[in-house]
Amino acid sequence: MSAHHDDFAFEPIPGLPELPPQDEKILWQGNPSRNSMAVHVFHVRKIVIYFGLLMAFQLASGLYDGTAASVIAGDLAVLLAGSTLCLVLLAGLAWGYSRSTIYTVTSRRLVMRHGIALPMSINIPFSKIDAAQMVEHANGTGTITMQITDDNRLAWLALWPSVRPWSFKSPQPALRCIENPRSVASLIAATIAAAEGDCIKLAPVAVSTPQAKGRQAKHDDTGLRGAATA
Repeated sequence: MSAHHDDFAFEPIPGLPELPPQDEKILWQGNPSRNSMAVHVFHVRKIVIYFGLLMAFQLASGLYDGTAASVIAGDLAVLLAGSTLCLVLLAGLAWGYSRSTIYTVTSRRLVMRHGIALPMSINIPFSKIDAAQMVEHANGTGTITMQITDDNRLAWLALWPSVRPWSFKSPQPALRCIENPRSVASLIAATIAAAEGDCIKLAPVAVSTPQAKGRQAKHDDTGLRGAATA
């Protein structure tokens, strides 16, 4: 497993820092959804609710205290300007990361290219993946997280935003907010099975690989399981 700093202009294939070997095939490439990233990574809905409640409290407080209407209007204008600026910045980050991020699944590995100011490509061979799990969002996009073997750890900040939230102790790389997550999860499961020479039973949501600790070899419980919607 490795990380490379690169510039997009020098990529022989978009999303890959170098040409793959002749016996390695690109099976899928995708980007995060901009709107889904804005909601699920940068939490713009929660920001809108927060500022809405703040403005409602400011209005109610001003009316209760008998504050002049012009003063209340001025306070609300300041809050509105601050919330607008915040939302514009977050929407811009969502656009920038969705545009600069490319996820690639090959017949041997997962490659994650992301970063706005400092582009980086991270190669994760299938042999280094213990397990994976998918969460499907209400808008049809979803996130697939990868559990990495204990001897291969990546820094949480190096992975962000392509990482499972709050997994600081054991960072889990993630394909964030991608379209058609179920088909991509099925593809990853089948590809890992083919690459690692073991059968993985497919179910709706998470995939376990032969490297997972405590797994039961070729047991019915391996594979995708338990759909979650967020």
